[in-house]
Amino acid sequence: MYKALYRKWRPMTFDDVISQQQTTDTLKNQIMSGKTAHAYLFTGSRGTGKTTCARILAKAVNCRNMKDGNPCLECDICRDADSGALTDIVEIDAASNNGVDNIRDLRDAAVYTPDRGQYKIYIIDEVHMLSAGAFNALLKIMEEPPPYIKFILATTEIHKVPATILSRCQRFDFRRIKPEDIASRLKFIAEQEQLSLTDGGAAMIAKLADGGMRDAVSLLDRCSVGDEVIDENVVSAAAGIAGKEYLFGLLEAIDSGDTAKADRKSVV
Repeated sequence: MYKALYRKWRPMTFDDVISQQQTTDTLKNQIMSGKTAHAYLFTGSRGTGKTTCARILAKAVNCRNMKDGNPCLECDICRDADSGALTDIVEIDAASNNGVDNIRDLRDAAVYTPDRGQYKIYIIDEVHMLSAGAFNALLKIMEEPPPYIKFILATTEIHKVPATILSRCQRFDFRRIKPEDIASRLKFIAEQEQLSLTDGGAAMIAKLADGGMRDAVSLLDRCSVGDEVIDENVVSAAAGIAGKEYLFGLLEAIDSGDTAKADRKSVV
């Protein structure tokens, strides 16, 4: 069964995450020193690696053979975490589980110790979608959590998260990924997938992605079913954007004083 490129090439270790070194280095140092916090808050625009880093962090603190702050990806904990079979890592989508009863269920389950790992990790994605009552219920357990519980909250709208929650988390801001870093990663993925991606095509995808790696890889995936060579024209067609030829024609008409031609070009 075909697997979307953005899922296939999701980073598996901190070293694979691009443009977020200030965050990944800090997390690796905390893991190696054994000084990880009980609650983290990852914030930033979409596709910058928040949920990915949450999953890597959850694996690394439970990994049996942690390597320089990274999960080994070989032990049973890492394999089951990657396949979604590890019950010690619980992912909650707050967009669809935003009621107070959902968080009460979480609180009731938190009394049980981890099955196999050292910690039970709760990853709450889009945490800003929780209701006021749900935030209050979450606050109760975040104030004094059991020593084996860790929370990793992720959000694209930090201003909607109550200050009482913010004050109990270590906050990490994920910046938009640099276009040159996106283009470099796209070239690597294209090479591994045996796709012919030109430098111009990679640069255009990186620009259209607006700092989001997931959007960039998804657009590359869409372009891969088109022509054999993925260049600017293929990317433009796949993204549904207009070319620049009419602009050049309009400028030439203005320069030559051809108002009729300029009018036609401005309508195109």
